[in-house]
Amino acid sequence: MNDFQKYQTFFSKYIPQEYVSYLVNIFLSHPVKFSAVKPRKTKLGDFRPNRKGKHQITVNNNLNPYAFLITALHEFAHLITYNKYGNRVAPHGTEWKVAYRQLILPVINQGDLPKDIEKALLNSLIKVKASSCSDIHLSRVLMKYDKKEDENLITLETLDKNTIFALNSKVFRKGNIRRTRVLCEEIHTQRQYLIHKLAKVKILKDEK
Repeated sequence: MNDFQKYQTFFSKYIPQEYVSYLVNIFLSHPVKFSAVKPRKTKLGDFRPNRKGKHQITVNNNLNPYAFLITALHEFAHLITYNKYGNRVAPHGTEWKVAYRQLILPVINQGDLPKDIEKALLNSLIKVKASSCSDIHLSRVLMKYDKKEDENLITLETLDKNTIFALNSKVFRKGNIRRTRVLCEEIHTQRQYLIHKLAKVKILKDEK
């Protein structure tokens, strides 16, 4: 088995088959240590430069195939930008946006994406966000392709204000929405937390 076939086998586990060869070619053109890792609460993917060895990209292994693909390309855009400019430019500045668009447009132009994802991606490219998580509309569309979870879980943004809900073994009361996050009060400690509006939570009771 040659390198192309080896990496085809790896990426086939995580992204739509129509885009496996495209991602493998990017990987072979821009060598990096690439790992699919256990889910992290604060990020979907990560790029870490390493001056003494190979740079590293990690992507959460629980993402649906389309979210994994988009996140991987996001991180490859960081790799390409770093290889060209080092630390001389902003992480999500103009240089990164150019690299990201150049990686995403062939995916859109190939014509194999679901139409709702294609439309959301095109809209997101008008003003590229720092991550797919930062684009609420794109995130909502991608969530449609997640594996079915507990039917009792719903997104925080759909709850009424003052609804009591559980998240990560803690109990909260929903407060005011602040752009992409919601200010919520943990019932036990009365501490305030900003929770992403698309977080999946479980309703406990309502206090209106």
